[in-house]
Amino acid sequence: MADTSLNGPDRAPVVMGGEPGSYARSVLTERHPALIAKVRDAHPYTPAQRGRLDLLLEEITSGNVQPLRPEAHDRAAWVSWGMDEHTGVPWTDLPFLWAESYFYRRLLGAVGYFAPGPWQGVDPFEPSKSAELRSEEADEELRALDTVAGLPEEERDRALLLSSLWGNRADLGFALSQQGGTESEAAGAADAGRPEAGLIADESGRLWDLLGDAERVCFVADNAARELLPDLALIDLLLSTRRAGSVVLHLKPHPYFVSDATMADVLAALGRLRRAGGEAAACGERLREALRTGALIVRAHPFSCAPLPYSAMPEDLETDFGAASLTVLKGDLNYRRLVGDRWWDPATPFAEAVGGFPSPVVALRTVKSDTVAGLDPVVAAELDAGGIGWRTSGSYAVVQAGG
Repeated sequence: MADTSLNGPDRAPVVMGGEPGSYARSVLTERHPALIAKVRDAHPYTPAQRGRLDLLLEEITSGNVQPLRPEAHDRAAWVSWGMDEHTGVPWTDLPFLWAESYFYRRLLGAVGYFAPGPWQGVDPFEPSKSAELRSEEADEELRALDTVAGLPEEERDRALLLSSLWGNRADLGFALSQQGGTESEAAGAADAGRPEAGLIADESGRLWDLLGDAERVCFVADNAARELLPDLALIDLLLSTRRAGSVVLHLKPHPYFVSDATMADVLAALGRLRRAGGEAAACGERLREALRTGALIVRAHPFSCAPLPYSAMPEDLETDFGAASLTVLKGDLNYRRLVGDRWWDPATPFAEAVGGFPSPVVALRTVKSDTVAGLDPVVAAELDAGGIGWRTSGSYAVVQAGG
């Protein structure tokens, strides 16, 4: 795929970080400083680490983008992704997707995640992820698998799909931005337990059609912890019912966007399933065996942490997706990358916003950022009549198919 720029020849403008009052600006100027404080408090970091976090905070609040150090292991990749072009520019003057992605890379650098030493490979977001897996909410969701397993097939399938879809509400970064009891948080809570209420686009029939006898399904994960549990249950359903001969699970190669799933997070989730007893434990055992036999394959491509849309994916990743009968993209960030993180008219056909993808694709997304497409024009008009806040409340979701 040739478009390596966020400002390619598409119709809709790219979401930028600086529009006053916008969601993107609030993330860059409010969520990211709050996240630095949260990470700083979560670990007993050294004076040097705390100093680097302080410098990063100063840079994102009152300075311009600084480049990675010359010795950074991934400097060449970031140069190819536009770092030199964006160096020296205020953070809020950048495309939102690029700025948000680069912030997380810089945060990992500040705490020494990539550098040789005792803090190398220590996930700065792990305490929050672990707390979620230990929560009462996780206990309840795992116990619910016993009930779901006894449902008629069609109801069981629908329940597991909706659980995976709405599990995106467990995104830790989103939760951080919603602290304080906002109106949108209350709206999301009001819809909890009523998964159909906020489903504003539902092409799940196309999903099940594509899964009829799929040889290989790619599942691109989003968040870890509580969200990953229902994702794994859905993957187990695809494998155990032979709707998919194999599943390729795409993860992040390192921590990203607070709670995005890595291999360590998958292992933690599998352990949580196996300790839960009942159907959850059986699910965990089946998935563990699927990893051993190769029915479940894990990938962690560097482009999964790139600040670019999927239209710019490298050839090897395009080949991997192209070999699948279907690719399922989970979550808000994957959706943004799929449609280019642009200000689409929400009634724009989903396939038009996607452009091209190497395989048929289905997006499972709780809507938590501004870009959205593929809605019925009447539904889109009704939502927009209430103001733009519906796009970021986490109260609505879509299941959309393209390709």
